[in-house]
Amino acid sequence: METAKKQVEQIEKKQTKRPLVLASVMLAMFMGAIEATIVSTAMPAIVGDLGGFSLFSWVFSSYLLMNAVTVLIYGKLSDIFGRKPIIITGILLFLTGSTLCGYSGSMTQLIIFRFIQGLGAGAVLPIATTIVGDIYSKEERAQIQGYLSSVWGISAIMGPAIGGFLVQYVDWKYVFWINIPLGLLSIAGLILFLHEDIEKKKPSIDYAGAILLTAAISSIMIVLVEGGVHWAWTSYQVIGLIVLFILAFSAFIWQERRVENPMMPFEIWRNKSIFIANSVSLTTGVMLIGLSSFLPTFVQGVMEKSATIAGFTLTAMSIGWPISSALAGKLLLKIGFRATSLMGGASLVIGGVLFVYMTPEAGPIWAACGSFFVGVGMGLTSTAFIVSIQSNVDWKKRGIATASNMFMRNLGNTVGAALLGGLLNSRIQDYLHQHGGQGDQGLTVDSANQLLKAAERNRLSMHVRELLQHSLTNALHFVYMVVLLFAIISVIFIFFLPKEQKTS
Repeated sequence: METAKKQVEQIEKKQTKRPLVLASVMLAMFMGAIEATIVSTAMPAIVGDLGGFSLFSWVFSSYLLMNAVTVLIYGKLSDIFGRKPIIITGILLFLTGSTLCGYSGSMTQLIIFRFIQGLGAGAVLPIATTIVGDIYSKEERAQIQGYLSSVWGISAIMGPAIGGFLVQYVDWKYVFWINIPLGLLSIAGLILFLHEDIEKKKPSIDYAGAILLTAAISSIMIVLVEGGVHWAWTSYQVIGLIVLFILAFSAFIWQERRVENPMMPFEIWRNKSIFIANSVSLTTGVMLIGLSSFLPTFVQGVMEKSATIAGFTLTAMSIGWPISSALAGKLLLKIGFRATSLMGGASLVIGGVLFVYMTPEAGPIWAACGSFFVGVGMGLTSTAFIVSIQSNVDWKKRGIATASNMFMRNLGNTVGAALLGGLLNSRIQDYLHQHGGQGDQGLTVDSANQLLKAAERNRLSMHVRELLQHSLTNALHFVYMVVLLFAIISVIFIFFLPKEQKTS
């Protein structure tokens, strides 16, 4: 019986064509990764067309919320049913959402369709990363994970360029539709070349945990976006949502401790390296969304540069990311996990400092330098964390363990988009109230829409134009101070990593 089982395993290994599976996985990751930079680049044009600047952060938050909540569910399902059917389902949902986003006629419709897109995105990155952990040995993972991380860099180099080109010369709708051929090619490759030998077992899915976590994250996200802008911090809406968050999150913890197969198995968090890696992924997730969401808006609205130039300030992040990711694979073997992560943390702090001291006069070069250092930090830390986590668990928990790290990054993105978006809106609103004259009473947060299209910006009076630009500059300065704070917190966490960390 044992011999027969080994023969089956050998056949399965022969059938799975690793280079072609890796190519398909990287294509799927490229599709998800390019979405981040290409949409960020196009957002000023989208808001200028559809209106609703106060809903700006919801375009990111809706996508990230579904991504964050579903990533753990998909990780668990992949451990039960295998990686292949789950990632294909995710890609199909992602493509459905992308198609609908291109047909949006209002910001509200776009936000709803981004929910669908995020529902599929939750499967793409974690399951793609897990597949690589399955088909490559521990010794090979450091180098291969470097390749995977470089996908983010390459996609972000191309994303702003493609996004800027489409916005200026075609239509912003195509920034969503460009995903369709990429996703279909990835599905074809996975169907043809990935073969799994899955042990049949009765599904046990923690639906209650998923619902409770969704309720908890949704409620706190709404508070962070709307608190101090549309609702007073002491209003019954804000207080009620905070109470809902506390109750839902407490119930989630209780649920996870009592069920046999929890959505988030807390025992993996008892490993110190995994706990620290996931905590840092949370804080760096906040940083990442703070830069990618709002930097193009600053470059276009305040520096008055084109969408293409705004996109290339993000491209610098992506140049640093793949270079450091490839370097991380070698550094892990030479100087260890902790030293590699500390180098990444230091680079994040340098990038954060550059953004805090960024002024409109500094120009896009300054913004690009800050992006580059953040990219280097992300490449070093993310590669090191994934290799460490996958080396600390076996196959049966690798899907959920990898997903837990992606979940924390996505949670950081989600909370960051809400928190920083809420801060941006409230600071703009406060600035307009404090510095606006008698004739400026009609100016609101949504008035910033007019800065994002050159034609509308040029129709503004010099006084109103400067007032809106100063309000945006002041608000983003505060946002980047918070980003720097999270970079410092990340480094503090990294210092607590074990000094001896195996990578194989």
